[in-house]
Amino acid sequence: MEENHKNQQENPFSIFYYRGEVWIQKEKAKAKKLKKTSWWKKKKSSGICYYCKRKFKPNELTMDHIIPISRGGESIKENIVPCCKECNSKKKSLLPIEWEEYLQNLKKV
Repeated sequence: MEENHKNQQENPFSIFYYRGEVWIQKEKAKAKKLKKTSWWKKKKSSGICYYCKRKFKPNELTMDHIIPISRGGESIKENIVPCCKECNSKKKSLLPIEWEEYLQNLKKV
């Protein structure tokens, strides 16, 4: 734990790269609970992928963390969006700034 604190002092953005396996498991459990809420069902009911803006059947959309859990993102409403499986697969663990290039290329097509 002290090593993580030292790394954060040297690099304040290190939190985006590693928080520990226990923390990651807790965030995944929180996301699983959120999937069962009316908030998530309503969010998904639009059928619109947050990234590519294409229309899908709500059951074809997946839950995505804008800032991935593996990069320090939390399972909170402000960080969770519905997205299509294609975008979710391509985005993987990219941060929004890293993902922006893909989205720009998608708009050109």
